[in-house]
Amino acid sequence: MKSFECGTLVPGCNWHTRAEEDAEVVRRAVEHLRTAHGEDIIRPAMVDNIKARIRAEQKVDS
Repeated sequence: MKSFECGTLVPGCNWHTRAEEDAEVVRRAVEHLRTAHGEDIIRPAMVDNIKARIRAEQKVDS
């Protein structure tokens, strides 16, 4: 599972998402930046910044 926390990119934002694939995390993050932060244009550098902040979550064995 992969996760992204918007606050690592936009200080003070508590939004976060989780998905199996990086591409889905990026898609959700871009949509969030458009709707919550008013970003009309998402440049490649912003996508790179999102990708750099995606973290793999550790599996917890039960």
